[in-house]
Amino acid sequence: MTYELEEIKKIRKKLGMTQTELANRAGVSQSLIAKIESGRIDPTFTKTKKIFGALSELEKKEEIKAGQIMTGRIIGISSDTPIKEAIGRMKKFEISQLPVIDNNKLVGLVSESTILNALLNSKGKEVKDVMQDSPPIISKTTSIQVVSNLLKHYPIILVSEEGKLIGSITKSDLLGKLYR
Repeated sequence: MTYELEEIKKIRKKLGMTQTELANRAGVSQSLIAKIESGRIDPTFTKTKKIFGALSELEKKEEIKAGQIMTGRIIGISSDTPIKEAIGRMKKFEISQLPVIDNNKLVGLVSESTILNALLNSKGKEVKDVMQDSPPIISKTTSIQVVSNLLKHYPIILVSEEGKLIGSITKSDLLGKLYR
């Protein structure tokens, strides 16, 4: 991320920091921060780099990650489950899609839309007959920007840690986190 000198004060305040706290993190003096923010001094490249490095690090720490948004319980279904049972599970848990998981491996996704299309076209009796491709699997440290972009194209994203599925994220989860 690139910054302009004029942004230092705005970013520092957004992060809830004092000049002294920023100075300590950047390894510069508080008076240097004050002079830069007031426009009375043009700092050296090295000092500027230290300050912006400290600000960038703090912004990354504050960024929301997938692990903070995810629902820790995955409600899935196996591919050989009858479609009727999939509909029942969606109703019971008030969800609109189910990850299809066989032998602890994600193999697809079944949603209200895919089931509705299958029923209207008299296609298949089991989930494997109507399921669509698997949704993306991300790490719990994936940024909220990546999550948001993926949710524009997929109804659900699964979260894994060390190769094991540990949670899911839907648009509803994201909205719930952003608009409390």
